[in-house]
Amino acid sequence: MTTTRTTFSLDLELAEQARKLDVNVSAAAREGVAAAVRAAMAQADRDAYQAAPESADTFWTDSEAWGTE
Repeated sequence: MTTTRTTFSLDLELAEQARKLDVNVSAAAREGVAAAVRAAMAQADRDAYQAAPESADTFWTDSEAWGTE
């Protein structure tokens, strides 16, 4: 996996608590960003479905009307 370096701001008190509790801030940030991306992708999928919902496909029903052979 290729990675990229990025910078973000973190509340000072939260950063101090993370240090005291030995929280790996980089790993926590990666996990948080991954969760946010999954949530955004799921929302985009829901939005796309709402914009163009599935409709019944009558192809097989019409084909079966021809009879069995």
